[in-house]
Amino acid sequence: MVFKEIIFLVVLVAAVNAEYVSYKDYKVYKIVPKDEHELQVLTDLRKQPEYIYWNDIVSLYSDVKIMVAPEYQQDFETYFKTVNITAEVVFNDVQKLIDDQLKRPVSRSVVYDWSYFLNLDEINAWLTKIVEEHSDVATLVELGTSVEGRTIWGVKIDYKKEENPVIGMIEGGIHSREWISPATVTYIINEFLTSTDESVRFMAENIVWHIFPVVNPDGYYYTFNNNRMWRKNRSKDNFQTCTSVADDISNGIDLNRNFDFMWMHVGASQNPCMETYAGPNAFSEPESRAIAGYVQHIKKQGRMIYYFAFHSYSQMVLVPYSHLSGDRVLEAPNYADMYEIAIRGMDKLKAKHNTNYQVGTSGDILYYVSGSSFDWVKGAEGIPIVYLFELRDVGEYGFLLPAERIIPNNEEIMAGLLEMERVTRSMGYYNIQNDLLFPPTTQPPTDTTEATEPSTTAAPGSGMKTVFSVFLIALSLFVTL
Repeated sequence: MVFKEIIFLVVLVAAVNAEYVSYKDYKVYKIVPKDEHELQVLTDLRKQPEYIYWNDIVSLYSDVKIMVAPEYQQDFETYFKTVNITAEVVFNDVQKLIDDQLKRPVSRSVVYDWSYFLNLDEINAWLTKIVEEHSDVATLVELGTSVEGRTIWGVKIDYKKEENPVIGMIEGGIHSREWISPATVTYIINEFLTSTDESVRFMAENIVWHIFPVVNPDGYYYTFNNNRMWRKNRSKDNFQTCTSVADDISNGIDLNRNFDFMWMHVGASQNPCMETYAGPNAFSEPESRAIAGYVQHIKKQGRMIYYFAFHSYSQMVLVPYSHLSGDRVLEAPNYADMYEIAIRGMDKLKAKHNTNYQVGTSGDILYYVSGSSFDWVKGAEGIPIVYLFELRDVGEYGFLLPAERIIPNNEEIMAGLLEMERVTRSMGYYNIQNDLLFPPTTQPPTDTTEATEPSTTAAPGSGMKTVFSVFLIALSLFVTL
């Protein structure tokens, strides 16, 4: 990508709001539970809302990040000394990290260059502008309306205007504090519309893309203007007071636990004071209903092959289903294919900036989840190639990723996506002419070529090899030419 040269001054964009939550002198502690006792201590402590967990779930041998206000820090540190568990301070002032994220260039150019994070109004204005500049192939589309009445905007990219096309959908910003997600999704839109790279052009022009950078607009707006660490939507239903917190987190529902696939089965909460509150029932929220309705609508317009959801952080590609682990991962149709596609893609991603991504189900490599958007897309709608990407980093900055890391993150993600598209095509899910080789109701055969040993970390119980017929070997080679 070629960026226009800009001249800039660094300024701090501060939200002027009487209700703005400051995280001045908040500390973040890292704890790694080494046995069941330590795991139980951290699980029990989570019930106290004054301790803000950055992790959805705590698990053995995994970093647990806990943010603590100044008035609770002494008690927190004393308690962990009492139970003989190491709590390492990794950030001394969370507000400073937030202020750094809000810095941006004031440019003489109006061209966005991914050197800073856009707020909601800026993203919507950027979408409008780029669609106007590419009106022959791009259309501004509405996903639906949020609980506070905001339109959820996206872009449809269709170069060939063919009947029965291959279709893909990309979702960003369902968890509002994960700012790198919309920054990644807008970058993908820009690449599809402006890149001259041959592989990008193929992926952009041979698939009809429906791309939504911020599917939780109320929450994303709130992170810029009220509370940077807000995760959920802004629903006020089922309100109850959550004591000892700087902002009442019961206002809101975790949209990525609100889908009607294994809803409330595992890895979700019925406590409104928890970050993973799944809502009073599946699809209780207009945002989750809008995503579901849109998927069902575009399925009827062609052959929907792809659904990608972008989150942060952890550097993982999660394969459906998130409530499964071990040998049970094979309950997901074409799991072996999805795993193989992701492994190959992450090898290409690593080659860009030497960033390591893990691949597997959330239950195998992260934590158990149910009611997520991408699991619903796979399980309820049968879309073949579905992933959730947990973007940079692995916890160094977490949700507060510095702006200078946006572009390296985006470059490597693009490299991974291009390889994943190539491998998917080589497996026979569709060919160059966009003719689906296997109907959606049948199981496509797995890849016909033996993968090289991946350098990416593999999930336990998922490194199976695939075996194929001579006919499909020849067919796959033909498709990839």
